[in-house]
Amino acid sequence: MTKLLGNLSKGKILIVSAPAGTGKTTLVRRLMDEFPDFVVQSISCTTRPPREGEIDGKDYVFLTDKAFEKRKASGDFLEYATVFNYQYGTLKERVEEQRSMGKHVALVIDTQGALKLQKEIQDALYIFIKPPAIEVLKERMENRKTETKEVMQQRLEWAQHELKQAKYYDYQIVNDDLETAYQVLRSIVIAEEHKT
Repeated sequence: MTKLLGNLSKGKILIVSAPAGTGKTTLVRRLMDEFPDFVVQSISCTTRPPREGEIDGKDYVFLTDKAFEKRKASGDFLEYATVFNYQYGTLKERVEEQRSMGKHVALVIDTQGALKLQKEIQDALYIFIKPPAIEVLKERMENRKTETKEVMQQRLEWAQHELKQAKYYDYQIVNDDLETAYQVLRSIVIAEEHKT
């Protein structure tokens, strides 16, 4: 079984983006489950209300608009973006703390944040997860039953935009089959760690 080396003095940043419902969070969780000593996920801050079952500090750090703006003004975020009228951001301190321990930090963020980071962090690994077709994405969103029809339509329109941004990523993985997509993601991370 191939293992991550875990001998880097500083971990890599793994930027993973995809339209909602594509499976990016599931894929990153599997990577963390297989390599718990070497891969962690950055927990984003957001101003949106928690969904059923989400835990503050585990799924997201839920902030008020005022608290988010204060952190933004203080320069605490590595990146931030507004998505569907809610703000999302990645705290610098959390990412750097994990990286300094030699851990790879996965940021599951939208294309706005990822493209901003490309200008600042050239040594990060940028991975885009694609659905096999927009119709499949629509079906996955409908099955989640977490959004109204109006919100789902907005997400599908945004997905079209995000799919056009995939060309700016180092790798693109089509998630037609979760196991296959995971094996591709896993292989990319292992290969990138072995680069000198």
